[in-house]
Amino acid sequence: MKPNWSNRTLFHGDNLEFMRAMNSETVDLIATDPPFNKGRDFHATPDSLAAGAKFQDRWSWEQDVHEEWTDQITDDHPRLMEAIESARYAHSDGMGAYMCFMAVRLIEMHRVLKSTGSIYLHCDPTASHYLKAVMDAIFGWQRFRNEIVWERTTPKGLMSRRYPTNHDVLLSYERSDQAIWNLDEAFIPYDLDQLDAKTLQQYAKQDSDGRRYQLTSLLNPNKDRPNLTYKFLGIVRVWRWERERMHRELEAGRIIQTAPGRVPRFKRYLDEQRGKPLTDIWMNIYRSGEEDVGYPTQKPLTLYERLIRVSSNEGDVVCDPFAGCATTLVAAEKLQRQWVGMDIWEGAHKLVVDRLRETTGLFGEVTFTAEPPPRTDDGETGAPFLRVKERVQEPEGPVWSRAEMYDYLLKQQGQKCQGCDREFDDPRYLELDHNTPRSDGGLNHISNRILLCSPCNRLKSNTYTLSGLRYENKKQGYMKAG
Repeated sequence: MKPNWSNRTLFHGDNLEFMRAMNSETVDLIATDPPFNKGRDFHATPDSLAAGAKFQDRWSWEQDVHEEWTDQITDDHPRLMEAIESARYAHSDGMGAYMCFMAVRLIEMHRVLKSTGSIYLHCDPTASHYLKAVMDAIFGWQRFRNEIVWERTTPKGLMSRRYPTNHDVLLSYERSDQAIWNLDEAFIPYDLDQLDAKTLQQYAKQDSDGRRYQLTSLLNPNKDRPNLTYKFLGIVRVWRWERERMHRELEAGRIIQTAPGRVPRFKRYLDEQRGKPLTDIWMNIYRSGEEDVGYPTQKPLTLYERLIRVSSNEGDVVCDPFAGCATTLVAAEKLQRQWVGMDIWEGAHKLVVDRLRETTGLFGEVTFTAEPPPRTDDGETGAPFLRVKERVQEPEGPVWSRAEMYDYLLKQQGQKCQGCDREFDDPRYLELDHNTPRSDGGLNHISNRILLCSPCNRLKSNTYTLSGLRYENKKQGYMKAG
């Protein structure tokens, strides 16, 4: 499906309206920095490029949660509602309201991502654990990739009752196993003038030109390789390469035998390596003074450049539903990606244009609009992976046993888990969802039953539906929830 908006588009207004108007599976990467639910208001630095920018980062269930949101989630995504309610019960109504706000938007982010797409959601320990439960319900826990810890600053001062907090979190999920992953970009190049002690120890040897190297094994770990078993420099071993390659490397001076009869080794140069592999802890990435625009929650450009390099290719579409001061959009433009952004602040357009002009030289090519684009796809709404895909036709008659209900659903739905869509070659891998069906006026209510594999059945919410009423499993019996 093609995007129904042009490259370099910035939508002005509520991002939910615009995301619902975007065609499905048209975005390669979402890298976004939403509000964190910090319980306070943020204001931009006066007399800065972002002067006038402000947002309220506090949430109320009574004032900020729309009935349309809760109806959609309750009816179509009960497992997601359980994640929201757990945040509400364990923390506060305000945290539940924030989760509901994020959930309806993450549903749409999931829908607009291509099968090769990924999402990075920036948050902090205030709500990261609750957001992860919400994202597990929407993207599927199998699609979780990483929880990246970013050291945003060095600790300032001592805390009297707890450790100083100086990190944010980026939750990374992929749309499928085919998600883009550029392995070469997941390394930090070595700075040959500032090597750490471990690297200096590993590459302690130097040749006549001062190039650092280490000697590594030329032996093949697979001993059952007759074509690689031969005599080389008087030694019979199972070698890593074929005979011709070994002799080429020997002539090039890359193979060293320290003494006759010793197993030769390969000279591996430090300056030829990709660098140190990235882990899920990112340090020493700070915002430079030159890029500071005064926006209250501005993030470093290099941080989002790294995300974009690893998880997208040139020409791909990058989306930021919470564009703010346009860090993601500027990084995408610098790296020759297409982009689309959204922000509710009326001054976002000027800030985006100014930053793009100063950082990339781009001028006058940004489309700024408050009108949602018309959908040109099938117009389907977003849905988490675990929901009833199709309601089966409920036959009339007396109440069925669990066995009868199971056989009927198997004929209607086939040997497919209605949670994760996995096909099974044996129907015994599938279970009727764990809630016990009850009679109600002589109807089967089979339309509310699904077949799930064991992992999905364990994860499914304890909420079930009877006669259009939603009930929740409480310690003190069953109580009506509306």
